[in-house]
Amino acid sequence: MPFFRKPADDPDQALPGLMARLLGGDTRALDLIYRQESGAVYRYALALCGNPAWAADAMQDAFVAFAGRPEGWDAARGSLGAYLAGTARYALLARWREARVHVEVPQGDEDEPPAECGAHPSPESLLVCAQDQAQVWAAIHALPWAFREALVLVDLQERPYAEAARIAGVELNTLRTRLHRARSRLAALLNAGQGVAA
Repeated sequence: MPFFRKPADDPDQALPGLMARLLGGDTRALDLIYRQESGAVYRYALALCGNPAWAADAMQDAFVAFAGRPEGWDAARGSLGAYLAGTARYALLARWREARVHVEVPQGDEDEPPAECGAHPSPESLLVCAQDQAQVWAAIHALPWAFREALVLVDLQERPYAEAARIAGVELNTLRTRLHRARSRLAALLNAGQGVAA
């Protein structure tokens, strides 16, 4: 699934111009917004649920909702990326309530060494690195939803606290508390070895 980065300083493709075009009925503007924002929304949803199909569906649901009512986004309340991530979050929550299943940990591409292992890792270090990553992801997915969400938004996606709180729909102090508890539980899981994938 290809995702695109934001275009370099082209005024015709900057968000205010694209929104004006979209609100004026230009459907090509929606395509450009999708290309700019879809990657981050998908990665956020994938980190929350661990299921590529669910993440893609949640991202799609967010953009369909946005396309149907683009005036629902208020720039004064936060970035478009935060708005779309919040919409994807609600789509995932609805899907989980409907399915009532626990999601699996993503396995990644086995043909490609993880970036954290270095450019030319030895077979032994590659194995240790892959095991460590599997353990960390399993531990993240073992966290309760609220803690996992805070960890994904702040530590994995590197969003500012205020934006992460808006996406999660909580007060800033609540997000900080959840993040602290998530980090503590994650450390405990990793220290106890309970995050190891079976």
